[in-house]
Amino acid sequence: MATSISTDKKLDQKVAIITSASLGIGRATAVLFSRLGARLALTGRNQENLTKSAEECEAVSPYNLNPLCIVGDLTIESDIERIMKSTTDTYGRLDILVNNAGMAALDSAEDGSLASLDLVWKTNVRAVYHLTTLAVPHLIESKCSFVNISSVLGKRGKGALDQFTRSVALDLAPKQIRVNSINPGYTETNIFLTIGLDIKEIKKEASESYPLGRIEQPQEVANAIAFLVSNEASYITGETLVVDGVRTISYK
Repeated sequence: MATSISTDKKLDQKVAIITSASLGIGRATAVLFSRLGARLALTGRNQENLTKSAEECEAVSPYNLNPLCIVGDLTIESDIERIMKSTTDTYGRLDILVNNAGMAALDSAEDGSLASLDLVWKTNVRAVYHLTTLAVPHLIESKCSFVNISSVLGKRGKGALDQFTRSVALDLAPKQIRVNSINPGYTETNIFLTIGLDIKEIKKEASESYPLGRIEQPQEVANAIAFLVSNEASYITGETLVVDGVRTISYK
């Protein structure tokens, strides 16, 4: 397991929304943010998993803060609007947005479907755009930042979210809002199950062919997110930071 960044209150009293915070990268990010002093609004579709994340966050919070949990589906516009309203009504502000929710599909040009395309687009791009537009007025007030969780596939032809990050970063820089993207490689989360892949096979392949000999852990991605939203990254914006253990550039 990767060592997390320093446990001082780097995000003291910052209010953060983290989407898909019930498992994987989202949960790891939520727990780290909580340990760094943040006040959290956690979203996800599964109440039980979201509650588990909140319990882990409260256990490490220097203030024993219990996160606000908002069950919702980011493909539903009214749910996105409710997430933003519930957060700002509860905390009175917003400092950080982590657009972590995403899904994968194995469709190709030969066997793809419009239904699959629409679902991926609504989850991975449209929801990010919608949440961003709702967050911007609050982030202008706090002059803070947000991070989009993309993928190393953004470097290999599937880069809508990366281009969105760059465009919005340029647009919002005069407002003192920073916008960055994290591009993880294969991370040990449940996303493999949702597309029918065996995590054991992925890990076996990684042990044999990945430069570091393993896939990455959610905590390693969370550490990068926490850095980008902290004041230590105050002059970093419009960046797409690859966190993949040099896997991308090792492809033959």
